[in-house]
Amino acid sequence: MIVETIFSTLNASGQPNFAPMGVVWGKAEMIVRPFRDTITYRNLIETGCGVVNVTDNVLSFAHSALSRVQLPHFPALRVRGVVLEEACYWRELEVTTVGGGEERAEIRCRVVGGGWQRDFLGFNRGKNAVIEAAILATRLHLHSQSEVWAAFQHYDEIVAKTGGGQEREAMQYLYEYARRWFVAGES
Repeated sequence: MIVETIFSTLNASGQPNFAPMGVVWGKAEMIVRPFRDTITYRNLIETGCGVVNVTDNVLSFAHSALSRVQLPHFPALRVRGVVLEEACYWRELEVTTVGGGEERAEIRCRVVGGGWQRDFLGFNRGKNAVIEAAILATRLHLHSQSEVWAAFQHYDEIVAKTGGGQEREAMQYLYEYARRWFVAGES
């Protein structure tokens, strides 16, 4: 099963990076599939470890998907890494094998630690819509402007019906990002 998380890594200098990442969840082992041209991939290869953060804060998903935001964090316990301060729970990972294809890696990791701060209540439809909109916002180059606006309108309707302030703020952030992207003529 793939679980949507915020994956944190450090570079060799100790600078944290946060990225939304679906990981193949397991009790003793997890599989991370970053694209090979990403900071997450480079950091995992360089340091051999990372932290899987499970959070219900979709604003953090939106921000970390589209910018190099430094989210509040604290040191991990068992690996050289950081834990997202708002994580409900987390797992600390060490890389065991690296495989995959030319474009996307498949990195198997052993779970070596973790922690819990509060229960994860899950995602309602509004939170799910924000996550889907954030994924779309990272792939604007693959879609026409009309397709993007139609999808965003659909997601926004779901957020309006079932979301709260955090979800509305995240959708506004995603709309503004896409608007700036299209105005800049990057399509």
